[in-house]
Amino acid sequence: MIPLPALSFLILTVQQGQTPADWKDVDRALGRPEGAAGGSVQNNVYRVGFPRSDLHVKVGPVAVKPALALGSWVAFKQTSDSTAMLMGDLVLLESEVGPVIDALRQGGIEQTALHNHLLRESPHVVYLHIAGQGSRVALATAVHGALSHTATPPATAQPQKPMPLELDTARITAILGAHGKANGGVYQLSIPRDGAITVDSVEIQPAMGVATAINFQSIGPGKAATTGDFVMIASEVNPVIQALRANGIAITALHSHMLTESPRLLFMHFWGEGDALALARGLRAALDHMNVKRS
Repeated sequence: MIPLPALSFLILTVQQGQTPADWKDVDRALGRPEGAAGGSVQNNVYRVGFPRSDLHVKVGPVAVKPALALGSWVAFKQTSDSTAMLMGDLVLLESEVGPVIDALRQGGIEQTALHNHLLRESPHVVYLHIAGQGSRVALATAVHGALSHTATPPATAQPQKPMPLELDTARITAILGAHGKANGGVYQLSIPRDGAITVDSVEIQPAMGVATAINFQSIGPGKAATTGDFVMIASEVNPVIQALRANGIAITALHSHMLTESPRLLFMHFWGEGDALALARGLRAALDHMNVKRS
């Protein structure tokens, strides 16, 4: 039996006159070995993560797990049998930025933002947002070449051992009104906006980086560190800031990630530490000021 998401994707691509991509050519171009855990397919978007497990970053006393705030990723949206639109976010040390940008540009991939997401982290990391259109294999090859200028660990065919969450995910889910997933010892939630988002007249799916991301990492019994980013239109920014600050959650960055999106979007990153459920309630208060979809 074909799973419902895969069936929906098959129907959509057939209606558009496309052959559904199996994405194996992208995996090969990205240097992923046969048998390595694949990326995730959502609608006609293939998203692949590159955790920076080589980095040992701390924010104050908190040792940041890769899934909390150190996960590079790229997403490919199929636009024809062999082409795609690419978006992504690469986590880099300052020394890696120049060589990575040069390699991406040689491969036809543009940069749409370069900035911080965290504050007071050590070592300092920056985030490079990227975009491109064309042959999906050529795009993946360019990403692979760019990542070779970093110490990003390659994917392996060995299954990853699940890491304990040590969080009351059921209550966090109930408070936030959204379901999450466990990933590398972190509870990750993705909350899409309600309404279409386009780039160059192409509709962009949430998996391409336009959904609010909220991550929780346990830092002790009943306690968590939380970070992520709210995806907002301009009128939502200050009400969200007010709600977060009223609940003791720090604002760490406010900026754009893209260049030609419609409507114009602003991305606000945050950091909070303390009682996990109190943090969840503070984040929910902020979400209540936004036009988001609810589970």
